[in-house]
Amino acid sequence: MSVVAESIGPAVIDAVHDYGDQALLLQFDSTAEVLAWTDVLRAAELLGIVDIVPAARTILVKLAGPRYQAPTRQRLRRLQLAPDQLSGSLAPPARGVDVVIDVSYDGVDLPEVARLTGLAPDQVIAAHTGRPWRVGFSGFAPGFAYLGGGDERLRVPRRAEPRVRVPAGSIGLAGEFSGVYPRESPGGWQLIGRTDARLWDLDRSTPALLTPGMWVQFREAR
Repeated sequence: MSVVAESIGPAVIDAVHDYGDQALLLQFDSTAEVLAWTDVLRAAELLGIVDIVPAARTILVKLAGPRYQAPTRQRLRRLQLAPDQLSGSLAPPARGVDVVIDVSYDGVDLPEVARLTGLAPDQVIAAHTGRPWRVGFSGFAPGFAYLGGGDERLRVPRRAEPRVRVPAGSIGLAGEFSGVYPRESPGGWQLIGRTDARLWDLDRSTPALLTPGMWVQFREAR
């Protein structure tokens, strides 16, 4: 895990592991830490790093070659994260969002999410659209982004039995995350709505609509 210093001081990266001989794996305690440290790493532009890949609790740092592994490990340990950087990693940005996604909130699990959260269905919708979400990392399928930082009342478990078929464009909740299925696939998230937005398009310069670090606003389609 990363060691977070007292609130009056900065945090440093404590857990740095070799990942083969051309990468390093950094471990953290939360998605907020991952997002904050990803921003720090990208801003630092350390020599020899060719890619930074965030996940739920880790960051994979890919290197240009084995000779960069030891010096990069030392440079990483010298980086610092200020308390306001950590608290701000999931705070909605003053500059506005990067992507707005229109949603029809007619998902088959909306009543179940309402039951689990103790909210009325319209309150679930208001909570989902009430504040921006931030893309933490990608995975599962091309174009599938894990979005964090939403209303904490919407934290619900995955379905006990995953569905064999989830339609493309379905919007779901699972744990601390929300996400949009970019294509038809199996899935176990609680489905609350759907969108016509194209999450993955090879004809775009960047095929994925949502990439790590972006801010996303869900908007109810009328």
